[in-house]
Amino acid sequence: MIETHFAHRRTQLLDMMEEGVAIITSAPTQTRSNDTEYPYRQNSDFYYLCGFNEDNAILVLIKTAESTKSILFVEAYNAEHALWNGDRLGVEGSRERFNVDEVYDVATYTDMVQELLREHINLYIDLYSEDSRLNEAKRSAQSLHSTRGIKRHIRAIRDVTFLIRKLRLIKSPEEIETIKKAIALTAEAHHQAMRVCKSGMKEYQLQAAMNYVFLHSGASAEAYGSIVAGGNNANTLHYIDNRDELTDGELVLIDAACEWELYASDITRTFPVNGKFTDTQCEVYNAVLDVQLRVIDAIKPGVKRDWLQHYSEELLCDALINLGILSGEREALMDAKEHKKYAPHGIGHWMGLDVHDPCPYVDEAGESLAFVPGMVMTIEPGLYFRADDESVPECYRGIGIRIEDDILIIEEGCENLSSIIAKSVEEIERCCNQL
Repeated sequence: MIETHFAHRRTQLLDMMEEGVAIITSAPTQTRSNDTEYPYRQNSDFYYLCGFNEDNAILVLIKTAESTKSILFVEAYNAEHALWNGDRLGVEGSRERFNVDEVYDVATYTDMVQELLREHINLYIDLYSEDSRLNEAKRSAQSLHSTRGIKRHIRAIRDVTFLIRKLRLIKSPEEIETIKKAIALTAEAHHQAMRVCKSGMKEYQLQAAMNYVFLHSGASAEAYGSIVAGGNNANTLHYIDNRDELTDGELVLIDAACEWELYASDITRTFPVNGKFTDTQCEVYNAVLDVQLRVIDAIKPGVKRDWLQHYSEELLCDALINLGILSGEREALMDAKEHKKYAPHGIGHWMGLDVHDPCPYVDEAGESLAFVPGMVMTIEPGLYFRADDESVPECYRGIGIRIEDDILIIEEGCENLSSIIAKSVEEIERCCNQL
């Protein structure tokens, strides 16, 4: 039987629901080209509730005044599919492994869904999904609404993802350990990139060095499209071409991490191609690092994310003033958003089953959420000075620096889960120059 924490999450979701039926579907397969597909990646909400990692599956949760029930629909075993693509668990295998009340062949879902909805008043689905199986549920609800002899029918269709993602916001000890595993492999990969980097390499060769560590260690995939940005390419925030040559005397920004058992890590490090920061690079790097360390030091339960964002912008604006990029009073510069030209993105985001976990940032009143233990957030300040920006002193042009770590909120404050990765100037230079 699969781990009981999946059943606990389903119980939590049922407790949050009013009486009714929730239907959560697996991710579909995605065509890459013609008749080939991308590697399969499960719908995070679906996986969170049952741990089932096959396509064409459906989880149904039913809540009445007296009881609850969990039902899993899965693909039946098929010998031809097994020949070409490998075995599926099938109905019997899923019944043995998963801690659900009932398991059925997914081929029976269409015939069963109307009966599952009978005499219920709420239907919980992903309101923004175009999944045909959810449309089938809505059609069945409409059909029941016009059927005589039914005492109660679906009166409201509600967003189940909002409830699931509120649960996903607070990570369990099992989730935190899984994230730590992803980070440990990512640390090894970043250190390998620092060790092998040299002038004349291509950006994609550094990416390949990291991917080797990921795959050789058993990670399923990159957690997102890796950014390996040499020189001025670092000033394109979502640069993923990774085709250019690395140049002596320039920096390389690597925003890359792996996924372990579907849980993400998300790390950025910036280091010199030749292993030695110039004085100017060191000046900017330490300015960004100081911001990051001070922001992390401010994180603790009760602190609100919007305060943390404003605080980080104050620190970045001060750094720009100290570097001579901006001049004037901080408050006036921030009111005019002058700092946003060089520090355009937010200080961080939730992280978990998705690298950008789609968990809420505000409560139902629209107020920013306060940190509580179990939340995991990235902290990633950056400063970006484009090579063609003549408003910036020439010595800084072409420098782009971001430093990103994964932070767990704990009772005593916070824990930097990725502190094992070289980050100070001294640590990075030492790692870059290891034989």
